[in-house]
Amino acid sequence: MLEMATMTGGNDDPRKLRDVLGRATVLASDHSLQSVMVGLAAPEAGLVFPQIIDFVESALRVEDVVFRMTRDRAVVFLADVDLARAKQILDRLLADFCAQVALAQLPAIDLGFYEVTPGTQELSVKEVLPELFR
Repeated sequence: MLEMATMTGGNDDPRKLRDVLGRATVLASDHSLQSVMVGLAAPEAGLVFPQIIDFVESALRVEDVVFRMTRDRAVVFLADVDLARAKQILDRLLADFCAQVALAQLPAIDLGFYEVTPGTQELSVKEVLPELFR
């Protein structure tokens, strides 16, 4: 019998973030594709935040990835987009979430962006996370 690697709503294995960074590097160095890492952070005890992350994850393309750091923080990897397009995607998804859940306005969420430009040879967690969660 197979066991699920992560449970819904739980935190992902930290090795998954390194895999995501590796994938971004391969796309940038081997295929000259630009990608964007997006950090989403909610104030502590943001009750709706896990639902927002579930919604974002369900709305993304197959090649995009969500990494759940903690209950209040997540990293989204958007492949083959630039910074402007990544911001449009997140704005649209968050607005769609508000419409689906019938919220007048979205709860406070901090967004941080890190562009992975073509030719990037290496990315480290220590380099990316401080940019995503200032």
